[in-house]
Amino acid sequence: MTKTLRYIKPYGATVVWGLILKFIGSVAELFLPLLLKWIIDDVAANDALNGDQKLKWTLVLGGLMLVCALAALLGNIFANRLTVKSSGRMTHDLRYDLFKKTSYLNSGQVDSFGVPSLISRLTSDSYYVNQMVARTLRLGVRAPILILGGLILAFSQDVILASVLLACVPLVGIIVFLITRKSVPVFFEVQKKQDDMVRRTQENVTGVRVIKALTKGEYEVGKFEEVTQDLASTEFRANRIMSLSNPLASLTLNLGLVVLIVVGAVCHTSSGTVLEFLQFFTIILNAMISLSKIFVVISRGSASASRIESVLAMDTEEKIGNFPEGDKKYKIQFKDVGFSYNGVENNLNNVNLAICGGQTLGIIGATGSGKSTLINLLMRFYDVGEGQIFIDGRDVRNYPNAELRKKFGVVFQNDFLMAASVRENVDYGRNLTDEQINKAIDCAQAREFIDGLDGGLDFDLAQKANNLSGGQKQRLLIARALASTPEILILDDSSSALDYATDAALRKALAREYASCTKVIVAQRISSIKHADLILVLDDGNIIGEGTHEQLLESCEEYSIIYATQMGAERGDA
Repeated sequence: MTKTLRYIKPYGATVVWGLILKFIGSVAELFLPLLLKWIIDDVAANDALNGDQKLKWTLVLGGLMLVCALAALLGNIFANRLTVKSSGRMTHDLRYDLFKKTSYLNSGQVDSFGVPSLISRLTSDSYYVNQMVARTLRLGVRAPILILGGLILAFSQDVILASVLLACVPLVGIIVFLITRKSVPVFFEVQKKQDDMVRRTQENVTGVRVIKALTKGEYEVGKFEEVTQDLASTEFRANRIMSLSNPLASLTLNLGLVVLIVVGAVCHTSSGTVLEFLQFFTIILNAMISLSKIFVVISRGSASASRIESVLAMDTEEKIGNFPEGDKKYKIQFKDVGFSYNGVENNLNNVNLAICGGQTLGIIGATGSGKSTLINLLMRFYDVGEGQIFIDGRDVRNYPNAELRKKFGVVFQNDFLMAASVRENVDYGRNLTDEQINKAIDCAQAREFIDGLDGGLDFDLAQKANNLSGGQKQRLLIARALASTPEILILDDSSSALDYATDAALRKALAREYASCTKVIVAQRISSIKHADLILVLDDGNIIGEGTHEQLLESCEEYSIIYATQMGAERGDA
């Protein structure tokens, strides 16, 4: 939690001013019982003073009580405002750094946390940290001042009654400490359950159309109910532990209050002193209860801070290697590549391939065969476990990420479009020229539908581009990948929603307008890759066939079966 709390340091001046005002307000509040005791014992019960004198001193002391009350009120109001200001700015900075750190996590690090957990840490966890800091500065400072100051003033008035008061304080402290220590692990569990709820919510929002199409709304509601019920029961367990804090603290202090009255009566203490100590007891009681509430917030906030710090502590520094070079005549080369996501079972085994600049590599295979894994390794989202991958004869691990990724234009399987104009989606903050954008749009076969939109390039897309069809989305994504004229174009199953005529026109345009661009096409249908210079057939992470379309029809049974199924032709008709 130390690293998280460092974010308050830049706003130290605001915090200090808030603490000064909080101190003034708290001290002013402590003088109220003392002034009340003087009015009762030294003025009202003083037979040496006449009526006018009693009235005069009552008004003077009452005026001082009013001044103290106003000082306490205004001091706390302005201190609370400064506290909210500093804690809010601190949370802003914390969220910014957390989002920035999350943005630079590599794919393996993201996998280790999980996307729902990262969302939860950025939202709910940062909120709990904000509450912890704000309430600690507001109540956690005021309460100790009231407790310590109240005890000092109490001992200055009556040692015996003050001793009764003092005896209650450590008992309450022990109660709060024991309860807090038991609750912290439970709050960690609560945060994990919240991650599960975010995950379930994310899945349902993303897959809402599928859920509706299969009429599985009630089924998903039932699954969500299980997750929320699990979270609710864990939160109930945590709150049940923390709920003991206030009642036990109040019981201890109220028993002390009874003892105080009894001792006051036995010792024939003046009514003003007894009333004064009743006020001190009330002030200290409320302060102790405030402290117990603070420990509830701190318990949850510390759990959240630990989760945030585990992300901030991740090493996102680029690791540029010095690996041996490959053959520079090839644009892309895989040499004895092996890889495993979990470090137990390989997802790719002994992959070897090489293509020259301007050539096309086609990749086909069943779901889970390793097609997208090849792309992830080529772009260095993950590092190889075995072997090497080269671009222009240089190991991808020898490139700075910015230099490496600049070579690519890519369309992923589950890519996204922003709720922005068509132009902004194609440009994507790269300050491309109209010539580049229009050339990419024409090549991607997107001109016809874009010209038909209200506003053309300035047409605003809805959230997730829901006002476009699947084929229109894919063509717009391809245009974005082409717009920067990449050295290597990767299309990861990105033409599945295109009809055969549009797909064929796209391939011809790519060959004509981007001839020097090396193309890597991952596809489920052979028509998208049959003209590739090299085609790989993958099965369970292994290359079971490689060559041109004609060669694979002769040498790879799996490829022949796929071709016959898709094209409706027998091998001999090819």
